[in-house]
Amino acid sequence: MTISYQSTGTPRIRLAGFPSLDVEEPTDEELVRSPYLEAPRREVIPPNPQHAIRALTHDFPSEICGWGAHPEYEIHLITKTSGSFIAGDHVGTFQPGHVSIMGPNLPHDWVSDLPAGQVAVDRDAVVQFSDEWIRSCMELIPELHEIDEVLAQSTRGLVFSGATAWRAAEAILEVTRTQGAAQMAAFFRLLALFAQSPKEEREVVASEWLGRPTDANSLNAVEAGLSYIFENLTGDIRLSTAARMAYMSEPSFSKYFKSATGTTFSAMVKKLRIAHARRLLDTTEQTIAQVAAHSGYRNMANFNRQFLAEVGTTPTTYRRLESSEKPPPEVFSLGLRAPVD
Repeated sequence: MTISYQSTGTPRIRLAGFPSLDVEEPTDEELVRSPYLEAPRREVIPPNPQHAIRALTHDFPSEICGWGAHPEYEIHLITKTSGSFIAGDHVGTFQPGHVSIMGPNLPHDWVSDLPAGQVAVDRDAVVQFSDEWIRSCMELIPELHEIDEVLAQSTRGLVFSGATAWRAAEAILEVTRTQGAAQMAAFFRLLALFAQSPKEEREVVASEWLGRPTDANSLNAVEAGLSYIFENLTGDIRLSTAARMAYMSEPSFSKYFKSATGTTFSAMVKKLRIAHARRLLDTTEQTIAQVAAHSGYRNMANFNRQFLAEVGTTPTTYRRLESSEKPPPEVFSLGLRAPVD
């Protein structure tokens, strides 16, 4: 097993059993940045009375991928590719070995940067369970109360790093590969690993005051908006087009999009473009001008200004920094980092 670290502190990991995928360096060919087709999709978790939890792996893109805000907890592992992930009002980047747990009704999505037509097989390993079920288990088994803190932190999105992340990666895969009592044993070992993880290997990412989408209009606005942004990240993006895709007026779209994501549409575009630019600076030898163009910026002065405002340094200076010196991605919410406590 080999582990390296990216600037966010999240481990890049290669585990035995992870399917391999060669991803080409960014070129001028069209990239697939979203699983969405013409219509946005909403993640729905089908209940199964024969199983206490839901454990699976799936490809990207696939029918199951998409922006979601469901009542179940979701433990999530990325096994391959890099890209952007959204958790509430946070936008960050991911690499293979990215491990997180998303709490009930927290909007989330992971979007890989892939050349058009390419599929990352078994990109995701996912374990989902309901709050009602886990609370019932805690009533019967008092020892399970040690996971209370992890469940509480997950309501704002909890990302693991270091040894916790690579141990959890193997544990998640074990849950997806087993059945019956063996699967439940593996699941509770995974929860114990999370509960006993050191605080420095946990990062709470979303803001605690973030509003949750509770109506169809908010869900439709953010689904259409995110689909449009990811499909056109390097091109011209207009609020009027996003509103039209959501079948809304511009004022209504703006209101509902902000209520669902905690930020404005234009701020979301900027955050995602800068996150993509950082990833290119970290992983490619492209010139600053090429990075700007591949991140949707046609004006270098504007790109430098936006990058400086978001990251706190210029693209040139950022590339020269050691990984440990690079600032982590900022949470949305007016640029404030959410407190961990």
